[in-house]
Amino acid sequence: MLRTFVSGEGEIPSSGLVSDYLAELHFRISHLSGGAVASYIPELAKADPKLCGIAIATIDGKTYSAGDADVEFTIQSVSKPFVYGYALERHGREAILQRVGVEPTGEAFNSIVLDEVHNRPFNPMVNAGAIAIAETIKGATPTERAQNMLTLFSRLAGRRLSIDEQVYRSELETGHRNRAIAYMMLNSGMIRRAPEDILDVYFRQCAVRVTARDLAVMAATLANDGVNPLSGERVIATEYVSDILTVMNTCGMYNYAGQWSYDVGIPAKSGVAGSILAVIPGQLGIAVFSPPIDQHGNSVRGVAACKEIAQDFRLNIFRSHVSTSTVIRRELYGDIIHSKRARNPLERRLLSETGRRICIIEVQGPLFFGSAERLIRRIGDVQSTTSHVILDFRRVPSADEAASQLLARLAGAFNETGRKLLISHLAHQPALATLHEAMEQALPEQIFEHRDAALEWCENAVIAEAGIQFDATRFSLSELHIFKSLARDDLRLLEALARPMIFEAGDRIIRTGDPARLFFVIARGTVTVELADAVQATHQNLRIASMGPGLSFGEMALLDGGTRSADVVANERVVCYGFSVDAIHELGRTHPHVLTTIYANMMRDFSERLRRANDEIRALEQ
Repeated sequence: MLRTFVSGEGEIPSSGLVSDYLAELHFRISHLSGGAVASYIPELAKADPKLCGIAIATIDGKTYSAGDADVEFTIQSVSKPFVYGYALERHGREAILQRVGVEPTGEAFNSIVLDEVHNRPFNPMVNAGAIAIAETIKGATPTERAQNMLTLFSRLAGRRLSIDEQVYRSELETGHRNRAIAYMMLNSGMIRRAPEDILDVYFRQCAVRVTARDLAVMAATLANDGVNPLSGERVIATEYVSDILTVMNTCGMYNYAGQWSYDVGIPAKSGVAGSILAVIPGQLGIAVFSPPIDQHGNSVRGVAACKEIAQDFRLNIFRSHVSTSTVIRRELYGDIIHSKRARNPLERRLLSETGRRICIIEVQGPLFFGSAERLIRRIGDVQSTTSHVILDFRRVPSADEAASQLLARLAGAFNETGRKLLISHLAHQPALATLHEAMEQALPEQIFEHRDAALEWCENAVIAEAGIQFDATRFSLSELHIFKSLARDDLRLLEALARPMIFEAGDRIIRTGDPARLFFVIARGTVTVELADAVQATHQNLRIASMGPGLSFGEMALLDGGTRSADVVANERVVCYGFSVDAIHELGRTHPHVLTTIYANMMRDFSERLRRANDEIRALEQ
C-alpha cells in the first residue's frame, strides 16, 4: 500500500492522492536498468539515460506529474498518430487508405518493406507510412509546410512548441535509410513530391521539442474526442479519433504491439527518444519519458510504468467504462438540508449559520479510476470551507478496485486532518462489497446505512463543538419554545399540570389511531416519529423525525384533539412530561392568554419548519 499524502494545516490537497501515487511509481521505475539510448541519430545519443518523467492529464484539464516531466526532448515517432489524424481530416478516410494501410507489419519500424499488393505502406506508424502521410501537410513551400506542422503540434499541446534544430540537422544528415524508403516509394508512385521536400518536413516533425506533460495533454486531447482539455479547442475531428486510436492499438508499439495490447490494453505510441504516449478514451492521457529503449524501440521504463498504472487502476480499455463528468449528481450543504432530528431554536439557528461546514455529495454511476479521481478532486475543492463531508452512494451501481483503492486512500488522508468523511448507502449492495470493505477498514465508525443518520451525526458534532448543551435533569418550562414568553406565574400553573413519565427503549409512547389526549416534553433520551410499515416491500417503518431533550411532540392534539397520525417510539430510556390536552384547555378558559401564547408559539414553529422545508425542496430541485 502507498502512503497517505497530507499537506499542511490539515488539508488534503486535491491533487495529492494521484500525485503521490505517481511519485512512488517514479521512484520504483527510475531505478530500473536495461535498454540503451538510441544512437542511430547522433544527437539522440547525447541524452541522459537517468532522466525519467511521468505525467497524466485528465479530459477536464487536470495534470499530474512526477520526476523529469518538464524536461524537453524530441517527439520522434510519437508525432505519427497526430499527423495521421491531420491527414484524415484534410483528405478523408478513403483517400488516405489509398496512400497508407492499417495493417501491422511484423517488421521493425524503419524496415524497407512495403505492401506491394496494394502499392502502399502497411500503416502510418512505421516510417514508410509516416513519410507518405507527411506529404499531406499543407503548404506551398517547405517553410510553410513546417510552420503548419508546428502549429498543429502547438494546438495539441496547448502551448507554443519549437523544433530542435540540432536534432533536425542530425536526422537530415544521417537519415539515409529514410531516404531509401522515400525514393523507393517515389519509384512505385506511392509519393508524388520530391523525396527531399517530404523528408524535410518529416525530419522537422520528428524534431519537435515536447515534455512528458505536453504529451499527456496531447494524449488527453485524443481521450477527449479531439478537444484539447486545456484550451477547449477542437484540434482533431471526433469522427477520426477512433481511426487514430485503432491504429495506435495495433501498430503503435511496433513489433511489441500485440503483447502490449494483451498486457496493457491501452492505445499507445512510442518514440526512440524514450517517450511513450497512451490514451484511455473518455478518461485521461498518460505520458512517460526515459531515454533507454529496448530492442523494439520502446522506452524500458516507460513500458514498465504504463504496465503498473494499467494494472493498479484497471485502465484496460476493453473493460466497459462511462464518462467521468457525471460522477457527482448534486452537492448539498447543512445550512439548507437538515436531518430528521428535530432541533430546538438555538440549535436550528446555529445550523443555519454554520451548517455549510457539512457537505453532502451525491455520487452516481459506476466508479472507476477516472470518475473516482474527479470525485476526489471535487472533495479537495470543497474542503477549505467544510469540516464534514458525506458521500451518498445510493446511486452507484458498481465500483472497481481502482476506485476502491483511491477512495480508501482518501479516507486514510481524512483521518489525519481532523476533518470527517462519512459514507452512506454502501450496505446491502453486493457490487460495492470491495468498496465497502475498504472503507470499513479506513472509517470503521463513520459508515452509515442511511444518509440521514450520517447527517444527524455531523449536526450533533457541529452543535457539540459550539458548546451548546441541554441540561435534561434541570431544565425549566421557560426553556421550551412552546411555552416561550409566558410569565413566571403562568409557568407555575403549567408545572402543576406536568405528569412525569418514563418509557423504556422500544416502548411506543404514541400509536397511530390512538386518541390524542396528551402532548409530551422530553427531559431525557430520544424518540423517533415513524409511520408503521410505510416501506411495503421490506415491511419497514418510515422515520419521519427524531427528537431529544427539550423538544415536544404530540402538540397537534391541542389544535384538533383527534387521533394520532404516527407512532412515537423510545430509542432508549426516555423521561418526559405529559400535559393533558383537556387540562390545558381548561387552563385556557381562566387564563386565555396562556393558550393564545402556546398557539402563537406553535404557529411560529410550524411556519419556520415550512420555510425550511421549502428551502430544502428548492435545493433538491436544483
